Amino acid sequence: MERGSRCAAPGTALEEEELRLEQAAACHREAAEEMKREFFRAGEPVINGSALFDQMDFDPWLEHTRLCSDPRKVPDSWSVATTFFAFRRADHRLLGMIDVRHSLCTPFLWEYAGHIGYAVRPSERRKGYARRMLRLALSYCRSLGMTEVRLGCYADNTASVRTIEGCGGHRTEEKPYADGKPMYLYTVALNDRRME
Repeated sequence: MERGSRCAAPGTALEEEELRLEQAAACHREAAEEMKREFFRAGEPVINGSALFDQMDFDPWLEHTRLCSDPRKVPDSWSVATTFFAFRRADHRLLGMIDVRHSLCTPFLWEYAGHIGYAVRPSERRKGYARRMLRLALSYCRSLGMTEVRLGCYADNTASVRTIEGCGGHRTEEKPYADGKPMYLYTVALNDRRME
């Protein structure tokens, strides 16, 4: 149903007191598909930070994330990336997704998307999970040797604005997104103590 089974498959996992980020794997299929249905039922056809999960069936999507995580196989149109599912540790409920791009090597990533995209499922919002997810992802970026992270969000997405600024984000730019809606770009210095 909605709970994910813990994966025995190798992959990156990150933990803090309440959350665990698990690199996407086949054992997440059932929970991930249920979460996607929840987004769609809520009238949200785009799942930020999902590495196109909102546009693909699970199995081809999982292969897509595997290709993107391999520097030898990542498509030229994207960056090496690690895609995580976020689980609540108490009951292993799937809460959302977060995608960490290891570089901004395409114009779209540099201009709009940034290093990290994330989404919390509608029924689990306003509980502080996005900030916890982002803090874990920023720590992961630091472990990759990154010193600065760039993030973007719509200007009217006040929850994401608060999340990014609460993790040390400094607004560096305001401009129209590709669809014309106003957006903000932020920079997070990974030595900033507010991200911890």
